[in-house]
Amino acid sequence: MTTNQPTIGEVIQKKKIHGLTSKEAEERLQAEGLNELSSAKPQSILAIAWGVVSEPMFLLLLSCGIIYLLIGNLEDALILLGSVAIIVTMSFFQEKKSERTLEALRDLTSPRALVLRDDEQIRISGKDVVREDIIFLSEGDRVPADAYLLEAQNMTVDESLLTGESVPVRKQASDTGDISSESKPGGDDLPFLFSGSLVVQGKGIARVTAIGERTELGKIGKALSSQETETSRVQAETSHAVKVVATTSAALVGLLVIWYGITRHDWLNGILAGLTLAMSIMPAEFPLVLAIFLGLGAWRMAQKHVLTRRIPAIEMLGAATVLCVDKTGTLTQNRMVLSKIMTHGDLYTFDGEASLKHDNFPEKFHETLEFAMLSSQRDPFDPMERAIQQAGRQVLAGTEHIHDSWSLVEEYPLSRELLAISRVWRSPDLTQYVIAAKGAPEAIMDLCHLDEKTMATISEQVNSLAEQGLRVLAVAKASFSHKELPSQQHDFDFEFLGIIGLADPLRPTVRTAVKECLTAGIRVIMITGDYPATAKKIAEEAGLDASGVVLTGQEMEFLSPEELKERIRKGNVFCRATPEQKLQLVNMLKENGEIVAMTGDGVNDAPALKSAHIGIAMGERGTDVARESASLVLLNDDFSSIVCAVRLGRRIFDNIRKAVVFIVAAHIPIAGLSLIPVMLGWPLMLLPIHIVFFELMVDPICSVAFENEPEETDVMTRPPRPTNARIFDKSILLLGVKQGLALLAWVVFVYWFAQKNGFDSEQARTLTFTAMIMGDIWLILINRSWSRSFFKSLVQPNRILWSVLAATIAVLVVGIFVPAVRTLFHFGAVQWGYIVISIVATAVFTGLISLIPFFRRQK
Repeated sequence: MTTNQPTIGEVIQKKKIHGLTSKEAEERLQAEGLNELSSAKPQSILAIAWGVVSEPMFLLLLSCGIIYLLIGNLEDALILLGSVAIIVTMSFFQEKKSERTLEALRDLTSPRALVLRDDEQIRISGKDVVREDIIFLSEGDRVPADAYLLEAQNMTVDESLLTGESVPVRKQASDTGDISSESKPGGDDLPFLFSGSLVVQGKGIARVTAIGERTELGKIGKALSSQETETSRVQAETSHAVKVVATTSAALVGLLVIWYGITRHDWLNGILAGLTLAMSIMPAEFPLVLAIFLGLGAWRMAQKHVLTRRIPAIEMLGAATVLCVDKTGTLTQNRMVLSKIMTHGDLYTFDGEASLKHDNFPEKFHETLEFAMLSSQRDPFDPMERAIQQAGRQVLAGTEHIHDSWSLVEEYPLSRELLAISRVWRSPDLTQYVIAAKGAPEAIMDLCHLDEKTMATISEQVNSLAEQGLRVLAVAKASFSHKELPSQQHDFDFEFLGIIGLADPLRPTVRTAVKECLTAGIRVIMITGDYPATAKKIAEEAGLDASGVVLTGQEMEFLSPEELKERIRKGNVFCRATPEQKLQLVNMLKENGEIVAMTGDGVNDAPALKSAHIGIAMGERGTDVARESASLVLLNDDFSSIVCAVRLGRRIFDNIRKAVVFIVAAHIPIAGLSLIPVMLGWPLMLLPIHIVFFELMVDPICSVAFENEPEETDVMTRPPRPTNARIFDKSILLLGVKQGLALLAWVVFVYWFAQKNGFDSEQARTLTFTAMIMGDIWLILINRSWSRSFFKSLVQPNRILWSVLAATIAVLVVGIFVPAVRTLFHFGAVQWGYIVISIVATAVFTGLISLIPFFRRQK
């Protein structure tokens, strides 16, 4: 086999390339440090523990546990205090996982490297590469540092790690040696190489210009480490609610103890009454309900192939107003496929499996595809050549157009002057040489020496495919019979065959998913590193509104922050965006008052993923850095899973609010029955054992039933809830207060009526307690649905709910009619007929209340 390519040694001698000496390299290493990213100092165990201990939710759990200890209820104290240990453990685990983000980046920046030291090629660890080192790169190598190409032979590099774009870019050495010009990832025929990118074809020699944190990859690492994970609104609201409740309950408990002690001269029972009131007021269920809802929500999302890395993101997802998506790997499949072939003006489109069958592939296109395959490597690394080979081997299988027995004689690589590659093949009988060429259409037309009219016709065809967002290549063939091959491609007599279009296809479920997002009032914005024409075409195919101006990263650089904020309000497609600009766009959307969800899969997406309210990474194709930076991970990389997650997030928020209404309403009669008898001089109605029953049987367990409630009928047709919407907003709290006061008035009436009609205090307690349990069941039923009528909500399925209600009633029956348990609850023996009357009367009262809109949440 002959070759026209100079050896590495010849290039070094010809261009007089000199590397560093070992001494110079060591001096630079000492002065500038290792070629790696610095990792943030990990937090100590004590620091993590203190961060958890200082949270109000933790203090509430701890306080409730201590109260249970004081009243001698060891089992419940251990449950609550045990949850404290679980929270600390989970927080520690999460903190350690988040520290892996920069460690993943460090791994990317430390491949092995072949360098020139003391005029010899030696292989060293990537972290020992220093600035001004000469590095040698070939197919399959990962670039160890930012560098400037001194020599390149047919070199293409995958920079998707930094740009998010699946198509490799061509690299060309520069004769000027000027490294002062702007060097950003992406773009063909530039001499700049970037740390972490991958050489997919060819080879080159480069001089290192930046290492460690000064590389483009390092800048992403610095931006990533500067982003703080925001506290969710649920956490902030709960913290505020806990503080208010704690302050209020402390004042009321103090007043009750003093009142009891002064009026009854019994300070010990006064303290007991105060503890009972404290337990009745303190909504210990809030943190438990949030943990249950969000924990089960994470489990439900996992069933939809969405992994939850940060639990609060589940609640935030239901409030998302903007979804920022990366094109490559999110809307598209992040793989190149052969999409179209055009020969002599005739077009064939590959659309589905049927189009890839040999019988459906017209003969007129065989030769174009045959020579496209011959101009590609047999086992290619390049994604475009891989797409050509895969399609060709499928549709041309069993024909004379597959030439596995032919041998490669010569390769003419791309050059800056001619963006075409030619491969010379020899037939097995050694009788002929066949030359296959492919490349930029203008280059192939030049090789074929076409007339102006033909070139104009082909150019129109090329433009029509390019406008469809396709990567267009032209294909030509030639034959040769002489023994000595020419030195350049132009010396062959090429015949133009046709053009091929390659695409990164849209995911099948994307268009439907985007439509659902728009119906749900969620604006979808594409932020990509690709070119405007391709970005706009993909956006239109996905169903995005691309009618506005497509803003490029270069244009963004010249806009003031105010101008950019205004453009963000109108535009939905942003292209050629750098990682810093993606982060800037996310932050500006947040400043505009949006709740931002961001999807991505590359290192370039990581800072924006971490800054967004909800970062969503691709699990299959996403980098470790992206996954560690995100709140949610799509395990199947299916965009439609995001819609399922939004639907579930909205359902969870709705059901949390229903549970909050129930908890508020249920606590009012408990607190009222703890306070009113004391203030009126009646016998104590509720004792600590009754509070424990309510806490363990009614509130948290029934709240679990709320978690299992199906979604509301309008969950994906209504706009996102307002950005200032709260779980504990006035309307929710007021609804709970209204329902709770109605039930309190009823149970106080039952207690008063029983005492007036000859029942002793323990018998009155039995009837009142029965009425309260039935009233709590009513609170559950009336809050099951806020978009259906009361009677329709009764028949909606929820097996957990009915199981819980059955268990609650069973425990009540045991407590009333089993003597030992009745004594434990301080109940009095009451004939079953009176129990039935209490139940029926409560059902009638609550049924009538349910008909009044004042006591129901309106749609």
